[in-house]
Amino acid sequence: MKKVVGFVGWRGMVGSVLLQRLKAENDFNNFYSAFFTTSQLHCASPNVENLETPLLEDAYDLECLIPLDIIVSCQGEKYTKIVYQKLKARGWKGYWVDASSYLRMNNESIIVLDPINLDAIQAGIESGTKAFIGGNCTVSLMLLSLGGLFTQNLIEWVSVSTYQSVSGSGAQSMLDLLKQIGYSYTDISSYLSSKRPILELEREFTKSLKTIDCSKNKIKTPLLGNLLPWIDTPMNNGQTKEEWKGSAETNKILNRKNYIPIDGICVRVPSLRCHSQAFTIKLNSDCSIKEIQSMLASHNPWVRVINNTLEDSIKQLTPLNVTGTLNIPIGRIKKMNFGKKYLSAFSVGDQLLWGAAEPLRRILNILIHQ
Repeated sequence: MKKVVGFVGWRGMVGSVLLQRLKAENDFNNFYSAFFTTSQLHCASPNVENLETPLLEDAYDLECLIPLDIIVSCQGEKYTKIVYQKLKARGWKGYWVDASSYLRMNNESIIVLDPINLDAIQAGIESGTKAFIGGNCTVSLMLLSLGGLFTQNLIEWVSVSTYQSVSGSGAQSMLDLLKQIGYSYTDISSYLSSKRPILELEREFTKSLKTIDCSKNKIKTPLLGNLLPWIDTPMNNGQTKEEWKGSAETNKILNRKNYIPIDGICVRVPSLRCHSQAFTIKLNSDCSIKEIQSMLASHNPWVRVINNTLEDSIKQLTPLNVTGTLNIPIGRIKKMNFGKKYLSAFSVGDQLLWGAAEPLRRILNILIHQ
């Protein structure tokens, strides 16, 4: 008998990408769907196969949620905080699939990234785990890009610098960046057709950016022509929470006895989509570049090992090349001057796909076949 799946938060960026992927893979044929809303009650549900209810239902109505076999939430942690424990207290035994971070480090949940931890997912299902949570976007992309090395237990530690697109800060931050582009162009367009010295144009551009009022924005400074070396809230040890997640979530996903230290600096950059990461890796043993490339390329179907050349790097190892695809290119692979066990690499991935929606789509498919 087909399971009934309820979707909450399906209009947002992650939710809409998830629905696109479910439609593209014809996954809606495998279950009945019900759609819920926090703001547009009784509007029409999306047009998908096997629709259980033609109209949107109240996402806070426990009586409507309890009959569901699986709930997929992309609504955010505030919704999870309110609804999840109430459902459990009412005796709900269904599966909770969530894009938010609220339950990630809960002992009763599993962070899902099945190309990396399918065994742990299957063991969790067999032992009665009910909460399956999507991981941090940069963590998931790092594990997939470096999966061949993690699988072979070759990594002693990782230092990472991330270059995270503005979409990681939400739809409004994307709009804010686009408005900054429009504002600055309007402000300096008359200078662009002139023959003024380039440094004079640069001064006008910089002056224009400094007049932008970002006080009401989530990112409190202009991102155009700029970057922000801080993402998320501060931790007591000098890290931001985004940087803390790199080590905490990675080690929970890997679920091994040997803890792998991971740290670095997370940076917001003015690209609209895709997160990039520069890795410095300490290996447990010396391996040739050819061996490393082979391990990386063979780990999963989405990794693309890019030759360490100028031409290949600028054509394939960029957000513009990767946006909207499931490909995860990794390049700039080289040994470092620190020693034979030190490796550098650079990876790019679409954080709305493999960094968010795709792991949820795949765990949903695993659960509906239980």
